[in-house]
Amino acid sequence: MSVDTASTPINIKEIRDQFPVLDQLVNNKPLAYFDNAATTQKPKQVIDSLDHYYGRDNSNIHRGIHTLAERATSAFEDTREAVRNFINAPEKEEIIFTKGTTDSINLLASSYGRKYLKEGDEVIISAMEHHSNIVPWQLICEEKSAKLRIIPVNDKGEMDFEAYKSMLSDKVKIVSVVYASNSLGTINPVKEIIDEAHKYEAIVMIDGAQAASHLPLDVQALNCDFLAFSGHKMYGPTGVGILYGKRELLEAMPPYQGGGEMISEVTFEKSSWNDIPYKFEAGTPNIADVVALKEAIAFVDKVGKENIIRHEMELHDYAMEKISKFENIKFYGTAAEKVGVISFLFDNIHPFDIGQMLDSAGVAVRTGHHCTQPLMDLFNIEGTVRASFAVYNTKEEVDAMIASLEKVVKIFG
Repeated sequence: MSVDTASTPINIKEIRDQFPVLDQLVNNKPLAYFDNAATTQKPKQVIDSLDHYYGRDNSNIHRGIHTLAERATSAFEDTREAVRNFINAPEKEEIIFTKGTTDSINLLASSYGRKYLKEGDEVIISAMEHHSNIVPWQLICEEKSAKLRIIPVNDKGEMDFEAYKSMLSDKVKIVSVVYASNSLGTINPVKEIIDEAHKYEAIVMIDGAQAASHLPLDVQALNCDFLAFSGHKMYGPTGVGILYGKRELLEAMPPYQGGGEMISEVTFEKSSWNDIPYKFEAGTPNIADVVALKEAIAFVDKVGKENIIRHEMELHDYAMEKISKFENIKFYGTAAEKVGVISFLFDNIHPFDIGQMLDSAGVAVRTGHHCTQPLMDLFNIEGTVRASFAVYNTKEEVDAMIASLEKVVKIFG
């Protein structure tokens, strides 16, 4: 991705000081954490928020009239407003709290898909999708006798946009694509994808799990119909996610699950449903983690996405320059537009061996198929070694990874 040279330099020490987990030895070596595409580490304000909630405000929300219930409800709804602002949604009622990106996509596939898909309809995804943006659509397409179609990906890991346009027709009801690939780092042209789909009145869901902490998310500028992302990939807690949807679409969708706040009135004969967003938030939600998500958003906003992007891409380019000097190495995901992810393999070394050797030196990378098995099949490989960068990573950590790779090559090469 192009770097904004006008962005403000960040104070990396100040940022790292906010992440207590980084200040430790792993296998007697300083931790260098490059598994950020799987989950990011959490700043102290997020951890403190969890501690404060359970230590001072713990209560169920929306129904209690006592002070703790009102505090908890207020904090929970404050986060909804923070998310609305974070993605520039028109209304906070369009923000649904879920368990994560996977839960958000399952909600959409089960609710919208079950109501609107019929036999012969088509759903389009891409070949670089995470399993969470494949399996829910497979399930609903099988149930409704609809067809799941796949946008091809080229050798660089870029979506074939012309092929996508040729797949569109009046049969296509849903397009669901990832904004930034977790395996390859590819940034997809989601605005253009949305505009093309809308010509055929198909609705578009954007998987923003990898984009949330790296790329601007403006649902009004994109004009996406739905957006899903998780808190834990943007310095927030695990177990909390977001589904944004346009009001008119959410109001027309049936509930996904029953019970709790999603109910307006219940009799043994018939029940009626609450308004959005509560219609989709059955049961007691993950209150503490939702409350703490607000602090993660504040962290990202304070650092600035433009600064995060610039720093991560500087690390990416620095690492690529050094890793490229190894012999018998192949990179997967060399698209022109990328976030800070490097996936690679050595010809004669299993990625699992590389991961173990790096871990012994305190360097955490991800090895395997990264929950994108169809994409790995496309490249005819079992998986890759993936280093993914966050704003707290440093060039010194990259140097530690390179030094460890040199030892791996010396032993296995």
